[in-house]
Amino acid sequence: MTLLNTHRTRRRRLGVAATAAGLLAALLTAGPAVATPDPGDSPTTSQKVSKSEAAEARAAIASGEIPGQDEIVHSDNIQHLANIPKDALPGTNSDLAFQGRYAFAGNYDGFRILDISNPKAPKTVSQVLCPGSQNDISVSGNLLFLSTDSSRSDDSCSSTSQPATEKSSWEGMKVFDISDKKNPKYVAAVETACGSHTHTLVPERRNVYIYVSSYSPSTTFPDCQPPHDGISVIKVPRKAPEKAAVVNFPVLFPGAGPDGGGNPGAPTNPGVSKTTGCHDITVLPSKDLAAGACMGDGILFSIKDPENPKVIDQVQDNVNFAFWHSATFNQKANKVVFTDELGGGVGATCNAAIGPNRGADGIYDIVGKGDKRKLVFKSYFKISRHQADTENCVAHNGSLIPVKGKDIMVQAWYQGGVSVWDFTDSSKPKEIAYFERGPLTTDKLTVGGSWSAYYYNGYIYSNDMAKGFDVLKISDRRTDPARWTRLSELNVQTQPDYFD
Repeated sequence: MTLLNTHRTRRRRLGVAATAAGLLAALLTAGPAVATPDPGDSPTTSQKVSKSEAAEARAAIASGEIPGQDEIVHSDNIQHLANIPKDALPGTNSDLAFQGRYAFAGNYDGFRILDISNPKAPKTVSQVLCPGSQNDISVSGNLLFLSTDSSRSDDSCSSTSQPATEKSSWEGMKVFDISDKKNPKYVAAVETACGSHTHTLVPERRNVYIYVSSYSPSTTFPDCQPPHDGISVIKVPRKAPEKAAVVNFPVLFPGAGPDGGGNPGAPTNPGVSKTTGCHDITVLPSKDLAAGACMGDGILFSIKDPENPKVIDQVQDNVNFAFWHSATFNQKANKVVFTDELGGGVGATCNAAIGPNRGADGIYDIVGKGDKRKLVFKSYFKISRHQADTENCVAHNGSLIPVKGKDIMVQAWYQGGVSVWDFTDSSKPKEIAYFERGPLTTDKLTVGGSWSAYYYNGYIYSNDMAKGFDVLKISDRRTDPARWTRLSELNVQTQPDYFD
């Protein structure tokens, strides 16, 4: 179908690639949080752009090539049902998780629980002040988990930011009891090497395993010295979460030298991140399979023994992938989509100069059987709508839309908005719907946009870093069958078997 903009027709399209202490949560009752979270994946920031870039952005708006400042545009098969602005937590919004009629929204200052039983009018149930970037979030039963990847004075929710060189610095995982959604209680903390940038749950009946992804940015962090070439595995007993502890640190990139066996990065591979850990991991428990996006590498590994994951295959793309950021399996587990977060999420990379193959998704087929399976590259996918040079835009977090026989996902692109696209033919992916806002500013590059966009029980939910929580509905014959699939819980990085 032809995508029609409800306000104006977007005309620009991408061209060819260019060369170019106390375990007690602070439940907010009034007033904003005052702590400022440390920069992590995508901090709230802005930077000047040149006069010509600012003029170009304004001209593109005037000509209709891009939406006006803060203007909402979308394809004709998308409805924007609701927006809930940020409230008591002013920090950067981050990831999302779902359980029953609730959505759990991470924020650099803590997290928010929303009642989404009426998707057209979500209501805030509670907000918890607990600063620590980036507060990647997940839920399982009565437990909620938060990642802290910034140097804090201690493990409490009243901690303050401090230099990582301080011996008292703390980073890691926090565990909350959410049996009472109106009054979450902080019950445990586990310190991990290099903190926790993101995390992934491998849930079992009695325990929840957590794969903690983190990476070593330099040699100045006392507990984060290279080679940092593995992940922390935490075991959390459901009935005694206070006993949560690290039970293993499997090395995923064994090798000689100071940096292990991952991608060496520059100068060997210019423009590519050196692998000193993983950014994110997605598991498919029904298939005992996981995919890791690990800076300069993409990996496929077995999780038959969750405490001892085993790498099956390792791939690199030293031409177009700068930073392997996240992964999504299709339901049959014969494909995986990796994202490249070119520019770290703060750059304007959805433009002609960057082109369609960088800052994009890489689609890989999984061929073979068992431990002999291999990742085979098929194609790239990137949104075709150019964004202004004042808009950060790059491939980010998304999820499958469960349609039998089809491989369709929804994905966040920061200020590039939300895209729904089909990769059933892994060599010819195509967009089928979109939603976005115009630039936050036209005189400077200001970071914002959708951090995560996920499909849950008939609706798309997006956590916009600056604008808040959005609810979208897609009405399209290709995605309509998904509305019959209902889940009791969703952590996107723990992919469910939608059709079991």
